[in-house]
Amino acid sequence: MIITIVTETFAPDINGVAMTLGRLVSGLVDKDHKLQLVCTDSEDRDIATLPTGIDYIPVKGIPIPRYSEAKFGLPSASVLKSLWTEQRPDAIYVATEGPLGRSAINIAKKMGIPSLSGFHTNFQSYSHHYGVGVIAWLVERYLVSHHNKSNMTLTPTIGQKHKLLDMGIKNVSVLSRGVDTELFNPQKRSLSLRMSWGAANDHEPVILYVGRIAAEKNLNLAVKAYEMMLRQNKQVKFVLVGDGPLLGKMRKENPDFIFAGMRKDEELAKYYASSDIFIFPSLTETFGNVVLEAMASGLGVVAFDYAAANMHIKHGVNGMSANINSKYEFISHACDYVTDLQLLENNKHQAAQYAGKQSWTQVNTEFEGMLKDQAYKSLNKFPLDDSIRSHA
Repeated sequence: MIITIVTETFAPDINGVAMTLGRLVSGLVDKDHKLQLVCTDSEDRDIATLPTGIDYIPVKGIPIPRYSEAKFGLPSASVLKSLWTEQRPDAIYVATEGPLGRSAINIAKKMGIPSLSGFHTNFQSYSHHYGVGVIAWLVERYLVSHHNKSNMTLTPTIGQKHKLLDMGIKNVSVLSRGVDTELFNPQKRSLSLRMSWGAANDHEPVILYVGRIAAEKNLNLAVKAYEMMLRQNKQVKFVLVGDGPLLGKMRKENPDFIFAGMRKDEELAKYYASSDIFIFPSLTETFGNVVLEAMASGLGVVAFDYAAANMHIKHGVNGMSANINSKYEFISHACDYVTDLQLLENNKHQAAQYAGKQSWTQVNTEFEGMLKDQAYKSLNKFPLDDSIRSHA
């Protein structure tokens, strides 16, 4: 097939959406589909690093207010219409919900091209953390309208699917996530890296957080959990990987924390595997790829019981999951790991065993099937000529 991916973020951007798209795109390329990647332009993006078989079409974007590392893609109806008139795709996948994605869905609908949209980010929840909570209802209304213009909306968990249906979004399907166990695994553990953090031996617990250093990640709770864990075990260290608007403030307020900045690929894998406890207090995720990455790396994960944690953590067996309404329970579970190191070791082992079976192969097969299904439905609905039909 010919498939168009429309997105406002892609590698080398470091975020969950870009990472997920990278895996989905690679899976489609491996199955010999031809891809058009329509994405906001980036000075850091090296076309040569994109997989063979991808046509890259950069479009203009503007930084998102208070989220400058991400961009809104500007409406690109004329670019898309010209592109698809010359080489019509069998289906499009719109991964992000800005003006670029909106224009893509609108043009696709006019041209009779089936579109699938991805619900990757809870923007309606984010608005409360960026001083615009009063318009959360307007953001939600926009999201409902956006996704209902597409033929199908994909979201990563059953729980998230029910939330979207309750919002008024129709035709929602679940497309889960996998984890690269060749990259993320316990064998990447480095004693020398641990020593650089001040862990004198392999048994002093190191707590890790990976993600955006931002208000929507609920990091105040991570700080409180660490303070309670430190009371229980004076040897614990806290390493934070990531960047964001709260980094400067957190550095100033927590001089004993180890702020590692942005890390990726092999270096990130080493940071995961060299830690012991992954603490993830966020309440705004649609999934949380970092949870599976931490599990695959052999960490004891502490998270709230929703999204990825709800799907993959069996409490007390391969991780700790707290009631979503209980900060006390979250902190209590985190403290359990530093007071019962045998429990931690057992959970770490079980987490790696479990996550080792969560590959991207099945996810990619399901994604390909959804695209094919929509393409075939479109062929039956619209009287297209044989040259267009032959693509699918």
